[in-house]
Amino acid sequence: MDEEEAVRSRFKRVCVFCGSSTGKRECYKDAAIELGQELVSRRLDLVYGGGSIGLMGLVSQAVHDGGGKVLGIIPRPLMGAEITGETVGEERSVTDMHQRKAEMARHSDCFIALPGGYGTLEELLEVIAWSQLGIHDKPVGLLNVDGYYNYLLTFIDKAVDDGFIEPSQRHIIVSATNAKELVEKLEGYVPVHDGAITKASWEVQQQEQQEKQQVGFNVASAAAASATTLQTEIAL
Repeated sequence: MDEEEAVRSRFKRVCVFCGSSTGKRECYKDAAIELGQELVSRRLDLVYGGGSIGLMGLVSQAVHDGGGKVLGIIPRPLMGAEITGETVGEERSVTDMHQRKAEMARHSDCFIALPGGYGTLEELLEVIAWSQLGIHDKPVGLLNVDGYYNYLLTFIDKAVDDGFIEPSQRHIIVSATNAKELVEKLEGYVPVHDGAITKASWEVQQQEQQEKQQVGFNVASAAAASATTLQTEIAL
């Protein structure tokens, strides 16, 4: 792609949540490929949950074929179940699902959900909840292919009407029926800072927790070393 043909973007890497199945309708496959091509047209790299089958495989292959970078993050216990055939780009294995989601979020500037099942919904709703709390202010997009997510959006509107979600937080979710429109909406997204905590305070708390865990690890290591030394001395 020529330099002048590329569309400038405020993002560098986009995290895509989607199914490890292709679904029963061709429109889902087409949407995954279209999204991959749209990311390439804007010189955006892909972060996703690893795997080379289903919509996950289609979107990653489309980005790779277009010359984009692909980063797949997958828990080691799932590698045998999800990775079949030839994978593209960089694959990183992590310990579990929690670490997978944290790493995907850390490496991304925004999120997009294609059609998928329980896992896709869980990943989508978690990053929405993080935004609601003020943990991050990255845009969250829903690619509503042929009305696939209509009932989810209706449920969220019902939660707003019944007082479980603030009206301002309804706008955390940006939705569109095609990839081009969705990415354009995400580019113009402006976060509403009314979360329970600020992103800065969350990062400070996370850093403090990591430091405490490291101190605990060091203390435990020192205690283990002392015990080993003592046992050696007794044995001698």
